[in-house]
Amino acid sequence: MTTAQAGTGRTVTTDIPARLDRLPWSRWHWTIVIGLGTVWILDGLEVTVVGNIASRLSEPGSGLPITSGEVTGLAAALYVAGACSGALFWGRLTDKWGRKKLFMITLAVYLGATALTAIAFDTWWFLLFRFLTGFGIGGEYAAINSAIDELIPKEYRGRVDLMINGSFWLGAVGGSLLSIVALDTDLFAANVGWRLTFALGAVLALVILLVRRHVPESPRWLLIHGRDDEAERIVSSIERRIEQEQGEPLPRADGEITIHQRRIVSFLEIGRTVFSDYRRRAALGFSLFIGQAFLYNAITFGFGAILTTFFDVPSGSTGYYFAVIALGNFCGPLLLGKLFDTVGRRVMISGTYLLSGVLLFGTAWLFGQGSLSASTLTACWCAVLFFASAGASSAYLTVSEVFPMETRAMSIAFFYAIGTAAGGISGPLLFADLTGTGKVGDTVLAFQIGATLMCLAGLAAAVLAVRAERRSLEDIATPLTATEGKAASASTSASGSTGSRTATA
Repeated sequence: MTTAQAGTGRTVTTDIPARLDRLPWSRWHWTIVIGLGTVWILDGLEVTVVGNIASRLSEPGSGLPITSGEVTGLAAALYVAGACSGALFWGRLTDKWGRKKLFMITLAVYLGATALTAIAFDTWWFLLFRFLTGFGIGGEYAAINSAIDELIPKEYRGRVDLMINGSFWLGAVGGSLLSIVALDTDLFAANVGWRLTFALGAVLALVILLVRRHVPESPRWLLIHGRDDEAERIVSSIERRIEQEQGEPLPRADGEITIHQRRIVSFLEIGRTVFSDYRRRAALGFSLFIGQAFLYNAITFGFGAILTTFFDVPSGSTGYYFAVIALGNFCGPLLLGKLFDTVGRRVMISGTYLLSGVLLFGTAWLFGQGSLSASTLTACWCAVLFFASAGASSAYLTVSEVFPMETRAMSIAFFYAIGTAAGGISGPLLFADLTGTGKVGDTVLAFQIGATLMCLAGLAAAVLAVRAERRSLEDIATPLTATEGKAASASTSASGSTGSRTATA
């Protein structure tokens, strides 16, 4: 393994990024999807369970002196606040220490905080560990999205990223069904069932932690940080596995890049790069995250409360309805994801945001007219969230792929934190107050606010979205460490090497 300290001046010419991008889809890629993508299932489980058990937690005998509004409002806001602060804290370390180290640490933080939530004995304890659970999840977003985009071939990056981010809703389905069982007092006491849901989340996290040990560090990150020999060993091992699986040699990679290795990129350089050199992309990231964060963190946190308040759905039955809309959410990225790689980012991102906003306006109008039942409201939400889920997933894809390699995790963390803080902290607090009044007009207003922000984000994407489909990450945004400002074409190299060449500057 070659290690280069900052300032040593080592320059490396390599085709490793091109070799990763030209790989065909294989069983190895599925191990990456399973090892890294499953954390979104846990996030979906967390958010959904808390929303669905809110009414039970506030009932006498739950073991906690807490109100439904505190669960869907204060606890939800603290979870999001933890996720925002965790994203910023862990995001910086992800760019500095590496993707693998951080996606192991942040999952361990989540595991511990969730387990301790299960034994909450007072309101302050419950709220504290909701914050710390979010703190771990926030770090996962930066570390996982960075690793996924740097390991998945460019031909599949869009659909895989959307599918993985959309898997949040598989967790939501599980959380909905789990809450039905956990809230059944014929099976579990009122102060036991909700605790088991959090305990199960901790068990699932432990299983994922064991699987994730086999996911390698990002070779792209290793290259920049002076560990090119390790990057070469990882990529060569992947190539051998895929060649054995296919029974034939892989095609030659068609590009090289020359980088000047260093370990640290300053905050000043990150800020200048993102907000000066790529300010249009920064504006796009803000728009996408604020729109989707308000819609999801504000409205879905309170979906169970809407059903019980306006349609007299028993608290123990809200999970059935949420399972239906969660399934619709997952189907959006799953069925539309391929179009982000074929039709293109700009059309699909703007289209999904605009369609979901328009459909939400229609839902708000029907709700205000008293034309909806619990079932038809759920059907409307399925339609809205089918498109909104694909759009929301594309927000993470966008900020992950349109900024330079050295700023990737921090960029994901920053836009997630700012967008989610704007829509995800103020949203649940505002929405809890609006639905808590029991007035139809207040809930209609909340729907309209979410719809407006989604439409505005869609219009921003129509103008600002980057045509990143089927392009290498280095082509979309040149690494800050690249010595010539762009990747060199392999056609200019007579050697046709599949390794790295090192020269001392």
